[in-house]
Amino acid sequence: MADSERGRLRAVAWTEILPWLSLFRTFRLAIGPRMLVLSAMAILLTAMGWTIVSKVFSGTDDTALIQRIGGMAPAEECPWLLITNSVPNRPICFDEDSDTNSNMPSGTSIGPVPLPGQIAIVAQGLSRPFSGIFSERATFQSLSYCLLTGLWVLLVWAVFGAAITRTAAVQLAVREQVSWGAMLGHVRARWKDYCGAPLIPLIAVLGITLLMLVAGLLLRSGPTLWLAAIAWPLMLVGGGVMAVVLLGLMFGWPLMWATISSEGTDAFDGLSRGYSYVLQRPLHYLFYVVVAGLFGALGWLLVSNFAAGIVYLTYWAASWGCGQELITDIMSGSESLDAVAGSGATLIRFWVGCVKLVAVGFLYSYFWTASTAIYFLLRRDVDATEMDEVYLDDNDDGQAYGLPPITRDAQGAPVVNDTPTDPPAPMPDEPETPPAE
Repeated sequence: MADSERGRLRAVAWTEILPWLSLFRTFRLAIGPRMLVLSAMAILLTAMGWTIVSKVFSGTDDTALIQRIGGMAPAEECPWLLITNSVPNRPICFDEDSDTNSNMPSGTSIGPVPLPGQIAIVAQGLSRPFSGIFSERATFQSLSYCLLTGLWVLLVWAVFGAAITRTAAVQLAVREQVSWGAMLGHVRARWKDYCGAPLIPLIAVLGITLLMLVAGLLLRSGPTLWLAAIAWPLMLVGGGVMAVVLLGLMFGWPLMWATISSEGTDAFDGLSRGYSYVLQRPLHYLFYVVVAGLFGALGWLLVSNFAAGIVYLTYWAASWGCGQELITDIMSGSESLDAVAGSGATLIRFWVGCVKLVAVGFLYSYFWTASTAIYFLLRRDVDATEMDEVYLDDNDDGQAYGLPPITRDAQGAPVVNDTPTDPPAPMPDEPETPPAE
């Protein structure tokens, strides 16, 4: 903005010059209480579902193979510990080697959730069950395991991921908060589309696989193997189609959720935009992902250490009353505690785990929020659509967004009726002017 009288530059609209700067708004949205709670609930439900499925398949002969293919934790390992161990008991600002902190256990490091590449890590974790389907070592049992865990992930995040992306889309576009009722109504009306968008490519791959399976049966004997060899170019074409479909799905599936949340459309539109935006602007997409990943790494460093600081300072303050030895036993779950004290210590560690679970929820809330921001940027690059355009349901915030009703006052002049108590009366037709003689 320039001052017309003095010709001096007063302000620069940096988001118009560098639209990708809007990615830096995602951290503030991702650490919102609603986003963190939704992500934490979804993480817990996902881990519980995976554990139940792992228990079902734990007695099979392919248990080890299932764990390697699916990339899951062993069935006997508690998912609650896997989640809470992602956040240490001590922030990095406290020196573990100092005398004042030597009796305070640091807990585990941030190893299970590495700092760089947050978006890629979360995306890989959510898509890992489906990627295990295509392992060359897959058996019928491992295939069933991957399908069940994958469908569970899809069902859980079709609800919670949809709620997060819907909230993020409205806040990024029009800077307005979506009420809980409007958010849940949007998810309830479109959860099938959220589930169906990534399933459509997988169903297409399944159909091609079944066709190629018939040709694979010809390989079982010498004479028919020659027939399969002659038709092998067609097999390669089918493999190429599957590769293209899976490549677009691997990079574009987060944008499908953002499309449905931003446009209010169905699974087919989410599928179409998810593929077209990635294929038309691959370098733009890569740049946005890198920027969002680096910013997310800094955000995780802050969030994880803030949660660790809460845990550490709480233990530290309590240690002045009970002593450092007892607080150390409580933190580590030592067997030296009696039954009553041990159950109380377990409850304390549960509350500490809740704090850590919310902190881990930031990774997923940021993933979905950043995916929505990246969708807006790609939509602007491909379709030249402004960043502030978003579909608003009639029940968002309890009102419909549109033009207010227009009525006439006592003198017949048109006026805007901002708060109508009754249905506005239609504007009367203008009287016809008699033709001049």
